[in-house]
Amino acid sequence: MAKVFFTREITPESLIRIYEALGVTLPGKVAVKISTGEPGGHNYLKPALIGPLVSRLNGTIVECCTAYGGKRQNVKNHWQAVRDHGFLDIAPVDLMDEEGEMDIPVTGGFHLSRDIVGDHLTRYDSVLILSHFKGHVMGGFGGALKNISIGIASSHGKALIHSAGVTEDTKRCWAEDKPKQDDFLESMADACQAVISFVGADRMLYVSVANRLSVDCDCDSNPAEPKMADLGIFASTDPVALDQACYDAVMNSDDPGKADLIERMTSRHGIHTVEAAAQLGLGERTYELVEI
Repeated sequence: MAKVFFTREITPESLIRIYEALGVTLPGKVAVKISTGEPGGHNYLKPALIGPLVSRLNGTIVECCTAYGGKRQNVKNHWQAVRDHGFLDIAPVDLMDEEGEMDIPVTGGFHLSRDIVGDHLTRYDSVLILSHFKGHVMGGFGGALKNISIGIASSHGKALIHSAGVTEDTKRCWAEDKPKQDDFLESMADACQAVISFVGADRMLYVSVANRLSVDCDCDSNPAEPKMADLGIFASTDPVALDQACYDAVMNSDDPGKADLIERMTSRHGIHTVEAAAQLGLGERTYELVEI
């Protein structure tokens, strides 16, 4: 059974402690995948919180450009967001698709035979998926699996996932008939399979901070204010178990403010991404929660 470590304390020190509780050292040059946050939004993980952990890993913060036409689809504007949000003050930053992209294969996927990622991914020996767990207007919620799939995909890769393999065109993917919701969620799982296989399951770790629990993603420039209180930090060597644990923590919370987030997650069938990733063998949905 997978272990998911949990702490209610959300501080730079507790973030380091929960990482250390995993008992695994990421080798070589470490990429730390975060969301840099759409300008106007304010729920992304702040540099003051994550900086000490990134420094401990001697890590490079990595991102890719978006597909939806916001300010981070353009490389120049994305770099401005990186600077404005303070990430260059704590670590080197790499927009992995700034200079090019590459195909990586999906094995046994539901809809995709390939994923398209920033070609700078080859620069790194290991990856920490450092996610902000929150709602999402399309996926229901965003956690580790979304950060692996949509997050590491290039703009064209994001279009391919959103269209369930129909197109990599960032304009057509929104203009064409939308795929069935479960097809999109399964395509995220397909992309996760490609990334984990490419990097190596033993070279990836997963930490999710469940704070600022808006129904909207950090890709939203005007997210709704959270109605439920922060939950804490979760970490695992298993991304499926980690997302399941975060989802369960919201569902089982005694905070009455959870209703909106639960509606967002369930109305989009968000748990199906977790189900699909488990079917692809990326992890287990059963887990032991270990509070530290």
